[in-house]
Amino acid sequence: MTGTAIEIIKYLTEQDQDKEWDLKEHKEKRSLDANGLLWACLQEIASALRTDKWSVYLQMLKRYGKFDYVIVREKAVEAMKKQWRELEEVGEIDIHGEKAVQLLCYYGSSTYDKREFSILLDGVISEMRDIGLIPPPDRQTRELLESWGNGKA
Repeated sequence: MTGTAIEIIKYLTEQDQDKEWDLKEHKEKRSLDANGLLWACLQEIASALRTDKWSVYLQMLKRYGKFDYVIVREKAVEAMKKQWRELEEVGEIDIHGEKAVQLLCYYGSSTYDKREFSILLDGVISEMRDIGLIPPPDRQTRELLESWGNGKA
């Protein structure tokens, strides 16, 4: 169904009241080509640093990625580590006499929208330059990111 907000509200009010609806803002997904470019750049950095691309990816998420602060009970820390792409323990805090741990939790790039992915990719390309690698041409990077919203990628 397409239409204005009023049409959408009318449609929803006409539906079975036992149904639950989840409305969210539509975000363009990143293109597979842009994702491929990211991983190619990560591989080049990894080769230059003599490490693996996964380690470089996690470093880049920490430098340029999106994250949330989360506070959990001490016993929940290990479970949280299994749920997040990358996380850091910031420190212990006391909440009403109970020990808790503050975590910095990083999202994996597969959850990023176009703007968030662009920030990550720009950061990775900047890192390439910093260590003396030749990054992909700016034009190619721009085209891949722009193709996101045009259904080309």
